[in-house]
Amino acid sequence: MHFKLCLGALAASSSLLVSALPSADSSKVNAGLRLIKTSEADPGVWVTEDEKIEKYTAKNINFIDITDITDTYVLNSLSGVSESTIVERQAVTYPTTLTHVTEGNTFISRINMTVPQTVLRTFTEFTTRYYRSATGTQASTWLFNQLSSIAAVNSAITVTRFTHSFNMPSIIVKIPGTTTDLVIVGAHIDSVGSTTTGRSPGADDDGSGTVTILEAFRVLATSGFKPKNTLEFHFYAGEEGGLLGSAAIFSNYRTTGKRVLAMLNQDMTGYSPGGRPVVFTDYTNAALNTYMRLIVREYTGITSGTSSCGYGCSDHASATSNGFPSSFVHEDTMSGSSPYIHTANDAYSTIMWDAVQRHIKLTIGFLVEASYL
Repeated sequence: MHFKLCLGALAASSSLLVSALPSADSSKVNAGLRLIKTSEADPGVWVTEDEKIEKYTAKNINFIDITDITDTYVLNSLSGVSESTIVERQAVTYPTTLTHVTEGNTFISRINMTVPQTVLRTFTEFTTRYYRSATGTQASTWLFNQLSSIAAVNSAITVTRFTHSFNMPSIIVKIPGTTTDLVIVGAHIDSVGSTTTGRSPGADDDGSGTVTILEAFRVLATSGFKPKNTLEFHFYAGEEGGLLGSAAIFSNYRTTGKRVLAMLNQDMTGYSPGGRPVVFTDYTNAALNTYMRLIVREYTGITSGTSSCGYGCSDHASATSNGFPSSFVHEDTMSGSSPYIHTANDAYSTIMWDAVQRHIKLTIGFLVEASYL
């Protein structure tokens, strides 16, 4: 996850700015440069992979890597074309009451916190999960094997790798429904410190979100849940590099005509001094956010807070820019979130497991309720 910081002055002073709708610049790409945007108004700046981390991520400056994005619709969205002029593929009407609470709570009673705790301990032992590193790829492989083991309870469940130009693949787990309409929960599996090679356990950012949706998947899979709509669990690579994994996946979904009813992002679920989940209202879908507030209240007993996280702060932005409704329910407000992210101190010992459990509950509640949309 990236924390928001205004970068207007830096963008305006740069001599490397290019068009917001750039033609492919093969010479810069071949030289190892990447084109990133730090705001809707920023036309973009070419940087190296190391500069992404050292000059932006380490300084809590949000950005989106647009080098590989060629879809004018998406580029326009990332450059601030209003939601009213970007027509989503198919509008979704969300219920104003929840009608599957008994079923949802039955699944919630089967949460076993030993599972996410055990998985996160191993996940944080990789030196770094930086998406271009060998240990990042190893972490993805290890997680793929854990998910495949869980999926073995039902031969209809699929666990697949979504490969990228960088080594670390994303992972997509699918519980098929009776419709092909998709309900998605996502978290990113990469981590980074202040440099591309430094120690970055990434316990909260975003090991916590990873184990949140893993445990939700385990509960539903082992319970034999048969959804109406197809459920997908996305484990994105390259979020810290500018939302790379999620951008590629949702671009693929857009071009192949998939229908996404709702996407819930779970980036950082394990540090919450305020003790309540927070719904971020920027770069998300207002109607889905209202629905998520109902779900949070029903399935956690807590009224959610409201905040914003800025441009390109996490993977929900990729769903939104491709025309799919997304929501981001975070661990706390921005000021209350973990102060340790993007450092070696984002350690297992800092995790507040009551917060993770809340997010597992609301994730299961969301998946069960939205599976009937």
